[in-house]
Amino acid sequence: MAVAHKLKDLDDLLALGEDARAELVNGDLCGIETSGEHSDAQAQMTGFLQPHFGRPARRDDGPPGGWWIYVESTIAFSLRDVLRPDVAGWRRDRVPSRPTGFPVRELPDWVCEVLSPSTARRDLNEKRRVYHAAKVGHYWVIDLEKETLTALRWSLDGYVIVAVHGPGELARIEPFEAMEFPVGVVFGREE
Repeated sequence: MAVAHKLKDLDDLLALGEDARAELVNGDLCGIETSGEHSDAQAQMTGFLQPHFGRPARRDDGPPGGWWIYVESTIAFSLRDVLRPDVAGWRRDRVPSRPTGFPVRELPDWVCEVLSPSTARRDLNEKRRVYHAAKVGHYWVIDLEKETLTALRWSLDGYVIVAVHGPGELARIEPFEAMEFPVGVVFGREE
């Protein structure tokens, strides 16, 4: 006879404390592991977005702004889905005050996941379903092995791929199409 698996919820995750490198995916408590290249991809993505978009929207010729950009913030999508996207963003016109708390309860407008061997399946399947159900408008996937950045847009039937980019490309990728992004930097390439 199989032993029943007890699903976890937000209270179980909160009991681990704010420093726990874990998330809840459909009631399963999952650890998060990152490699050096994974961390660098997050840092490069954030390093590009933050100075250009991570401030109030501008009306002059300055950077476009208009976003809150966070790295590995714990976000409650439901009681059994409390995720830590690698990078997430909220449009300031929709969320005028900085999202706060543990977990953050305001749902993001954009998420980016950097695939790791231990998390790729979860990022591409279960977490993708959670993001879609929450109507997260934009979902980016960085595949370090294939060296691709795939941008997806929410639609009623599921996410639709709008672009796939690789090293050597300067790309305007929604929802950050106001600036060209040197895609190779997330793969450790100097561009």
